[in-house]
Amino acid sequence: MIIPVILSGGAGTRLWPLSRELYPKQLLPLAGEHTMLQETALRLEGLSALGAPLVVCNEAHRFMVAEQMRRIGRTPAAILLEPLGRNTAPAVAVAALQALDGGEDPLLLVLPADHVIAQPEALRAAIESGAPLAREGRLMTFGIVPTAPETGYGYIRADRACPLSFVTGHLLKGKDQGTGMEDATAFAVAQFVEKPDSATAQRYLDSGEYFWNSGMFLFKASRYLEELERLAPAMLRWCRAALEQAVRDLDFIRLDAEAFAACPGNSIDYAVMEKTDAAAVIPLAAGWNDVGSWSALWEIGARDADGNVRRGDVLTSGTRNCYLHAERRLIAAVGLEDHIVVETADAVLVAHRDRVQEVKDIVAQLKAQGREEALLHRRVNRPWGSYEGLVQDGRFQVKRISVNPGASLSRQLHHHRAEHWVVVRGTARVTRGEETFILAENESTFIPLGTEHRLENPGKIPLEMIEVQSGSYLGEDDIVRFEDQYGR
Repeated sequence: MIIPVILSGGAGTRLWPLSRELYPKQLLPLAGEHTMLQETALRLEGLSALGAPLVVCNEAHRFMVAEQMRRIGRTPAAILLEPLGRNTAPAVAVAALQALDGGEDPLLLVLPADHVIAQPEALRAAIESGAPLAREGRLMTFGIVPTAPETGYGYIRADRACPLSFVTGHLLKGKDQGTGMEDATAFAVAQFVEKPDSATAQRYLDSGEYFWNSGMFLFKASRYLEELERLAPAMLRWCRAALEQAVRDLDFIRLDAEAFAACPGNSIDYAVMEKTDAAAVIPLAAGWNDVGSWSALWEIGARDADGNVRRGDVLTSGTRNCYLHAERRLIAAVGLEDHIVVETADAVLVAHRDRVQEVKDIVAQLKAQGREEALLHRRVNRPWGSYEGLVQDGRFQVKRISVNPGASLSRQLHHHRAEHWVVVRGTARVTRGEETFILAENESTFIPLGTEHRLENPGKIPLEMIEVQSGSYLGEDDIVRFEDQYGR
């Protein structure tokens, strides 16, 4: 069996202002109809012996991850929650331990949740060809056949003298055993190398020995843990403790925070793949892109006659080779060339395509100033639905609240604010103090300061409501919860 391990823990700061710390790029539909997380799961359809995925994600993203997987009909075997980031090696270790808990020793297909694969059938073929080698104990990685001297990626050098193939149940090595470069399934890894300068990258490209490091892997759960035990025993010890002391919460597994915090952080590459003698690379040409910047989205997007990628309400005049993304308002671009313009409800980014890596510097400034634009969008997702700030001024603010059918907010009170609710669509069940009543469209109610209350949607369509808050303090932390079905 092949179990996908989908790593969904990144923050994607280089794609700000769409990607935010609490709503990162893998949860956004950046390259198609589905979010990148959903695309990662969907592109595996058709693989033989495919099991339910394991998802490893940040604790703050848990409900969005669960809901997005539910919407595409891919129920995870488990969603493992990281209390803090420790890089990919520990994330995969806890997934491997969890996979072995079922009594089998499956192949783990490790996939970042934020990649684009234009030809998923090529990826599936590479997985199928690499599976026999992985079952024999190889730690497989997928090396992207380079199309340019890219300086933004790490590289993998294949050992030309050691092509590998799996034929009629026997692992063959080297040309003297009947395999050649032209029909090899994979190659032993000679070396992992860091991001090169442009001259070195060109030399790598010309040699034909190097592949881009994709960060995708295929190996038996037990073999990965064996190598981790040998190469990074402290890491495995703390990962095991974090899982053994984990708490099950609804559909989630909360790793023990203290044990996981004590775990050394490292990538799979540094912790295992660069040191093991069992590493092998499968060449992959599948239209891969790690979507690490706005320029990458321009490269993979559908361009008009002037080379512009336009999403949303966009008008142009004399504008060429730009990426223009409008979320809420019209973007009108005149005389621009090689630029990125991204508009959201609370921020606008304007950058030259050659300098988009510096977007992370803007995010760093926002964090240093304690600004919410680094963390959240104006629309904030919650397990029961979402809310969006519309107006805020001094002692009042207005929000739009959307509650999913059958969902409910926690039973709560506020010490510093009162709330006025107006139903604009659907039906609300309101608990206020000791009374419970129904509100229909165009009906309203008032929640006095300090009064216990709860909002529910008993209907079959989303509940849309306008909330007007008034008081001396309007922060989201002015909530005292008494009961919450989501365990917050």
